[in-house]
Amino acid sequence: MSFRDLRNFTEMMRALGYPRLISMENFRVPNFPLVAEILIWLVKRYEPQMDIPSDVDTESDRVFFIKAVAQFMATKAHIKLNLKRLYQADGYAVKEMLKITSVLYNAMKTKESSAGDHNLDENSSKFKFDLGSKIADLKAARQLGSEITAKGASLYDLLGHEENLREGRTAAIARPLEIVETERALRAAIKDAMENVQKTKEQLNNVSSDEVSLEAKIEKKKQELERNQKRLQTLQSVRPAFMEEYEKIEEELQKQYETYVQKFRNLCFLEQQLEDYHRVEQERFEETENSIRMMQNKLQEEDRRLMRSGVQEEDSDMDIPEDEGSDSDIEEGRPPKPFPTRHTQITGRAGGRLIGNMQGGDSDESEDSEIDVDEDDEDDEEEDEANEDLDEDNDSLEGSASNPSLPGRSLHPQILEESDNDF
Repeated sequence: MSFRDLRNFTEMMRALGYPRLISMENFRVPNFPLVAEILIWLVKRYEPQMDIPSDVDTESDRVFFIKAVAQFMATKAHIKLNLKRLYQADGYAVKEMLKITSVLYNAMKTKESSAGDHNLDENSSKFKFDLGSKIADLKAARQLGSEITAKGASLYDLLGHEENLREGRTAAIARPLEIVETERALRAAIKDAMENVQKTKEQLNNVSSDEVSLEAKIEKKKQELERNQKRLQTLQSVRPAFMEEYEKIEEELQKQYETYVQKFRNLCFLEQQLEDYHRVEQERFEETENSIRMMQNKLQEEDRRLMRSGVQEEDSDMDIPEDEGSDSDIEEGRPPKPFPTRHTQITGRAGGRLIGNMQGGDSDESEDSEIDVDEDDEDDEEEDEANEDLDEDNDSLEGSASNPSLPGRSLHPQILEESDNDF
């Protein structure tokens, strides 16, 4: 809302002859009663015979009032109003009312300019703009304009066929009229007209009979309707013979359904419990499998470590220097054979065989462990032969009196027997 719009509105309303003094402060806040009074006055000014409801106490009444004013202005004056702004009843409503007042004010200024400038001050307060008497003339003018347009279009189409019809019209006019043919045509037309009149009279005479027949049919249908209603009442009042059995079966069905629902609920609960049990068993089985697999891996690592340590000790035992010196050096400097090392290697072998038996279904690992044990057995046999050869050499060099070799030879079979017991 601008100050200029508010000022123009107040000046136009004063010029149009609004009896109440409108201040520019009236629209600072919403003032719906004043807006409604101004709208009613403007509608009456535009058309005195228009009846607009003036009740604006409730919200629905105000909405209906705003819609009625907007519809009247749109149909009669072709002025489009914003309903929301009018309902606000503040400065924005002034902009919408200014559209109506500007139309009325321009019409008043036009008539005053035609009357002359000298009567401007005298007629400004006494001017009464009555447009209601001209509304009927405007409607008639619009209707005539539309009819003239339609007639002109049809006439244009008919004139387009003039070239084709001109020859036939000229021939018909040039042909001489014969009295006999004219009389025959007139008699035929009169005869047709008389037949139509006779048919119409017969139809009028048959109206009474048709009315009687229709009344009879209506009465018959009414009687049938009454009989059917009575039959329906009797059927509704009579209890069927099978109704008691039906009620018993229905009660039994209700009990069976309750039993079914209970069993179904129990079945669902038991299935859920079974699924939980299977899940727990599966988790326990997986944990057991994991623990067994970890134990197998740990034992295999221990077996490999023991086998590697045993092989290294055997290699250190086999690296004994063979000196071809004198018999005295052999008798004095040769140390006895370290059999405990042999015993440690055998213990590793026995542990490897036991690990191979504990693996169960792992065929590849068991076969590898058996192959390793067989290779260890072959190495042991070769070492036994080498030891026997060394013992024979010692016997030949030292004779029967060499005492240091005897304990070693006596100890070795004992260790071998103990290694066999491990298996």
